[in-house]
Amino acid sequence: MFSSRRRTARFPRRAATALGVLGAALALTATTAGGATAAPEPPVKIEPGQAYMGVGARIHQGIPAGQPSMGTLAPTDGVQGIDVSHWQGAINWTSVRNAGIQFAWMKATEGTGYKDPRFNTNYPAAYHAGVIRGAYHFALPNASNGATQAAYFVNNGGGWSRDNLTLPGVLDIEHNPYGAMCYGLSTTQMRSWINDFYTTYKSRTGRDVVIYTTASWWNTCTGNWTGMYGKSPLWVAHWTTASSPTIPSGFPTWTVWQYTSTGSVSGVSGNVDRNKFNGSRDRLLALANNT
Repeated sequence: MFSSRRRTARFPRRAATALGVLGAALALTATTAGGATAAPEPPVKIEPGQAYMGVGARIHQGIPAGQPSMGTLAPTDGVQGIDVSHWQGAINWTSVRNAGIQFAWMKATEGTGYKDPRFNTNYPAAYHAGVIRGAYHFALPNASNGATQAAYFVNNGGGWSRDNLTLPGVLDIEHNPYGAMCYGLSTTQMRSWINDFYTTYKSRTGRDVVIYTTASWWNTCTGNWTGMYGKSPLWVAHWTTASSPTIPSGFPTWTVWQYTSTGSVSGVSGNVDRNKFNGSRDRLLALANNT
């Protein structure tokens, strides 16, 4: 699903017809902002610290400005969620929850020196609105070792508590939005990096980190690695109208599916990534509470 191109606007006002059809059919995809202020437009060129889930995939896919990614009309049944960063601007989390969104992950950190400026607002606000929420770390394997980045993530929002509303942290590892696809690492080096991140995160939190990736990136940059098969839940990005995603070779199934980067949810201004949990709400709570 992904190849290469410099990033253009993250949230262009586009695909009005397609999103209108979806919004009319599903209450979850209301197109009003629900009190949220307008989201800022990101720069044409992504600068260090400005990455978000799917940005590398979008750059390498070469999706033109004004053209939505695949997945706009993908099925939106079941347990629904979103993922956000500062690019969404102010979010009305009560409206998000009232629209039927049950879970959300939000960007906390990137590399070893960047913390998302809206994380400290989004994280408690989602909690108080009743959204089961968690944090994610945008990995830069060429910046430091995995253990260092895992520690930075935990120290800056990526921790976990058994409170019925906190999901385990996510390692967002995908196409490099700043350069070479695999960050200049060999498949052996990438496997070691991921394992070091996982081991440190687990030692600090007691939880298995969730891995967000794409089939194309994982298969290429880890060499179809099966080493996380029995460890990490898989969050797969595959923007498609199909009824199920293509998953990396090293995983038995998917736990979360990011099925579009151009979704719409009341309480969020502009496009937002939409996700589906592979199971019932009870199973989502089991993931949150480690039961």
